[in-house]
Amino acid sequence: MSNNSAKSVKSDSANKGYDDSYANQVNEIINTLELDSETDRSILKSRFLSEVVKYEDRKLHTKKYYDRFRFIVTVGSIILPAILSLGQMDPTKLPKNFDQVVYWSSWTISLMVTASNGFLQLFSLDKNYFEYAITTEQLKTEGWQYFQLSGKYEDDESHQAAYKDFSKSIENIKRKQVEKEFSGKGDVNKKKKEKPFDFQAELVKNLPDHLKPEQLKPVDVEKGVKVDDLMKDKMNKLDNLMSILETKSNGLASGTMASGSMASGSIVSDNVREILKDSKEQVHGVASEVVKDAVDNEKIL
Repeated sequence: MSNNSAKSVKSDSANKGYDDSYANQVNEIINTLELDSETDRSILKSRFLSEVVKYEDRKLHTKKYYDRFRFIVTVGSIILPAILSLGQMDPTKLPKNFDQVVYWSSWTISLMVTASNGFLQLFSLDKNYFEYAITTEQLKTEGWQYFQLSGKYEDDESHQAAYKDFSKSIENIKRKQVEKEFSGKGDVNKKKKEKPFDFQAELVKNLPDHLKPEQLKPVDVEKGVKVDDLMKDKMNKLDNLMSILETKSNGLASGTMASGSMASGSIVSDNVREILKDSKEQVHGVASEVVKDAVDNEKIL
């Protein structure tokens, strides 16, 4: 009777694709958990248990090829020097056609070692094997902590209370594994984000300071030269200029009112126009200087 039940359990696990040594144990534990809905229980089986079994299978599959190729590389690296050293012996003491045997044996072993090492590097068998093994153990450890309500789940009163945190942890482990496995392969916008290479800017950047253009020389940090300070300085000059303009205009206007003559008024009017014209040119020059200094210093900063 016990043999029949054991066989049925094995056939059940084989049909489900689960590992018999781990999946059956965890499947029974999940069935006994006190959860609010059967949906949560099904998610644990399909998202947690199946992921553990999948990574376990991938680890064993990769390990099989990894061990074979590593064995060939290790044994071949030991045998090849030994065979080549035999060829240095006295030819009279060696069997007939021994040189031909040594040649083809060393050639075959060298080819096998090189090919095995190439397959290891090409398919990243060592890296994949280690990553699958680590991910599998992380998932198993996380699962046992959740089932036992220990570790990070020791403050939770029930499995239902810890369900969301456990699901989040499983998804984080899975996401990290996917990022490692496909790092740099799925960024289709990588080329679009790259800026075009500016040869002139790179050339100027690598020039010594005394050869750089004035506007591209580094700013002395101790002097505290910044765009805001330059703007304030130029605006103060502009304010002073406008104050002088206003003072001259008021003085000329009062002089015109005191004299009361048309000739004087015409002269004053002409003077005012000249002053306004000169002041306008000065204001335009100051404003242009402010804008130029601001743009140049913005490039520097």
